[in-house]
Amino acid sequence: MQFSLRFPGKLGLGRSRMGFRGGFRPGLRGVEMRDLGRDLQRFQWRLAVCAGGVVFLFVLLLLRFFYLQVVQHEHYLTLAENNRISVLPVIPNRGLILDRNGAVIAHNYSAFTLEVTPKEVPDLNRMVDDLAQVIDIQPKDRKRFRKLLDERHDLDSIPIRTRLTDEEVARFAVNRYRFPGVQINARLFRHYPNGDIASHVLGYIGRLSDRDKAKLKDQGVAANYSGSDYIGKTGLEGFYESDLHGVTGFEQVETDAGGRAVRTLRRILPVSGNNLHLALDLRVQEIAERAFGTRRGALVAIEPATGGVLALVSRPGYDPNLFVEGIDSQNWEVLSNDPTKPLNNRALQGVYPPGSTFKPFMAVAGLELGKRTPDYTISDPGYFTLGGNHRWRDWKKEGHGMVNLHRSIVISCDTYYYGLAVDMGIDNLHSFIGQFGFGKRTGIDIPGESGGLLPSQAWKQKRFNQKWFTGDTVSIGIGQGYNLATPLQLAFATAILANNGVVYRPHLVRQVEDSQTGDRRTIEAEPFNTFPLKQDTIDRVRAAMIDVNKPGGTASVAFSGAPYAVAGKTGTAQVVGIKQGEKYDGSRLQEQHRDHALYIAYAPADLPQVALAILVENGGHGGSDAAPIARAVFDWVLLGKEPKPPKEATPPPAPAAVEEERSD
Repeated sequence: MQFSLRFPGKLGLGRSRMGFRGGFRPGLRGVEMRDLGRDLQRFQWRLAVCAGGVVFLFVLLLLRFFYLQVVQHEHYLTLAENNRISVLPVIPNRGLILDRNGAVIAHNYSAFTLEVTPKEVPDLNRMVDDLAQVIDIQPKDRKRFRKLLDERHDLDSIPIRTRLTDEEVARFAVNRYRFPGVQINARLFRHYPNGDIASHVLGYIGRLSDRDKAKLKDQGVAANYSGSDYIGKTGLEGFYESDLHGVTGFEQVETDAGGRAVRTLRRILPVSGNNLHLALDLRVQEIAERAFGTRRGALVAIEPATGGVLALVSRPGYDPNLFVEGIDSQNWEVLSNDPTKPLNNRALQGVYPPGSTFKPFMAVAGLELGKRTPDYTISDPGYFTLGGNHRWRDWKKEGHGMVNLHRSIVISCDTYYYGLAVDMGIDNLHSFIGQFGFGKRTGIDIPGESGGLLPSQAWKQKRFNQKWFTGDTVSIGIGQGYNLATPLQLAFATAILANNGVVYRPHLVRQVEDSQTGDRRTIEAEPFNTFPLKQDTIDRVRAAMIDVNKPGGTASVAFSGAPYAVAGKTGTAQVVGIKQGEKYDGSRLQEQHRDHALYIAYAPADLPQVALAILVENGGHGGSDAAPIARAVFDWVLLGKEPKPPKEATPPPAPAAVEEERSD
């Protein structure tokens, strides 16, 4: 059934018809009326809001597009280029080190290295295990790899094996597909062909540490070490690092989406490091080291006319090749726990009482300051008395009888120099003998030099808060007491004496050669100081030092039959004291408690070519243990004569024809 309702037109609704099916519902009171105009207005408002929002978002998007593509165009273009182009550092060749005759003593060689890029390997442990089935990887290689992984977070790749053989390279190439993130690169390695010969001179290079990087950053040269793994640590390698390293180059490489190189766009070649030409003579160095045999000690030989160091020996030495890639823990423990201390540079860092080698310089001071004349003579009873109470004994218990300046050097009379030191006074002694370089660093061109000690009143007051006593001065006169010197200082002082007071700073590098132009820069070509000495003083002290090596002198046995004249002085420095009245017997002491043997000399005496100082730790006597080493060096330099086989470490020998001194 269908009903129709009509509504009057005056209601403003127009004519409409509404149909109902099924009749009227119970309770229906009327029909809801809708305002279509209001609904349309609301719809239009909402549509406008939405349209405005869309327009606003499009405006924002357009602004962002404008900002990215116009304002930030250069920035994002650079980023895009960086994604496409990789800038890789090209490490320069490290400079060579050559001796004065052109013999290469430090050079580089190329070898293949197996390297891992950690960020490209999801499981490093599994990768290393799988890799070990293809390439021989020892536990020490794993340990070093882990250490580098922990220390060097900035590295793109970390070596896990170095110096691969051709067979290993071929074997990995076949299995390359199995190891994403692992590659073989050609690297340069430092090599020291002579092993431990001149090891303390050369020093070594090692891996860059965080401390090294911080130091380079402070110096403003960190960028020059991009891609570099190694840096000079000690010796010449450390001191001349800025010359030896060179300038790092760069190459721009275009890469694909997988990061693989497609082509090289640009290359800036690296500049190789400069070469060092040394004053050191490798053959003299070898002969000197061989002459020590298994004994511990040091030798420094200097060219008096230039200050060039012909040889600098510290025995025992070590093999610097162990440090090139970072020394492993096993070798480090062996070296660091060795009781002979092979890592200590005894020539520069070892400080010892100079003993009787100090006496020629005391003699010069006595003559120059007017405290002694050549004819001044004492009667030596075998001791020196101060104030009538305390005695300082001579090495010869019964004394030497009548002694003048010449004889005091030849027989090494302690009593003569006890009295001279007291008459001179500690401050005069300190001031004058300090001109020979005692008590201060020489300024040699390798790091780590000790300054030794030449005491004064001011030093004791500052060090111990005590005043200086006259009794303190007595032992200084024979190179004992507070007196300490390095073998380098003794050689330096001897060279000044041989050169009549003209001072050249000791230096190991003679010339620095520019790797690009071949031009050479000379090091220390001019004297930096001169202090006047009377010719009569020089002649008298030289004559006495010559007689030290002749019959009746303390080094006569070592230089028996020498066809050249040597001006020298032996010395024996106490390690432990002995009671008054007792006689020293080294055979009854443990080796580390025996006296040190010393010897200084220059030759030929009339026109010196070499000045040297030698110390043999716990060697016994200067004449029998140190002087023969000097003879081997002089014979080669002056005569080209090969030395005899070296003397091995033995208990002190029986007294020679001339008894050697043991200074208190």
